[in-house]
Amino acid sequence: MHIGIILYEDVEPIEVGILGTLSMAKRLAPELQYHTLSETGGTIRLRNGLHLETEYSFAQAPAADITIITGGPGWRTQANNPVLLNFLRQRHARGDVMVSVCTGALLLASARLLDGRTATSKAAYAAPETSPLSTLSEMTVDCSVREALLVDEGDIITGGGVSLCVDLTLYLLERFLGPELAERTAYIMEYSAARAANQARLPSLIKPLHA
Repeated sequence: MHIGIILYEDVEPIEVGILGTLSMAKRLAPELQYHTLSETGGTIRLRNGLHLETEYSFAQAPAADITIITGGPGWRTQANNPVLLNFLRQRHARGDVMVSVCTGALLLASARLLDGRTATSKAAYAAPETSPLSTLSEMTVDCSVREALLVDEGDIITGGGVSLCVDLTLYLLERFLGPELAERTAYIMEYSAARAANQARLPSLIKPLHA
């Protein structure tokens, strides 16, 4: 399994928890491959000022089975970036499973990939921020927006906000590489109890793959 993670200016640093989770999982499953990419490759600035070096530009990005779009305040700028939106549409058309974490769902919405779907995003927010779930409803056509841990529609998976990126990454491991890997990864991360608590608190809406 090969995963591409899209990053951009003003991504929330906690979204990089995806990479930490995959790093732990790769110790247990060396066949797992993942890479980072941004529009032009190279350095991006995270929301808190830290800099992260991405491995590939969109033009250079290798093939992937799964493409993840991250979240953060920078989504507002990226929602008007035709290069990013076209890249998301192209990856979906090519057959990648498209995954969003947090407000990354709003970028899938901007690419018109969530119309007619069921989806989720970040639920909790503080003024002057507006509700990402409400914004998602406003940005889409016939999209059933739900507060959930994750929504899996087969070819598109949307996840909840902020630290729930870890839970979503564990779910990807479970779906594509098996529950044992997800459980063992959560264990070595000392995240098993937190995962169980989140699963008890929020629903996971999973569409049967052959529905």
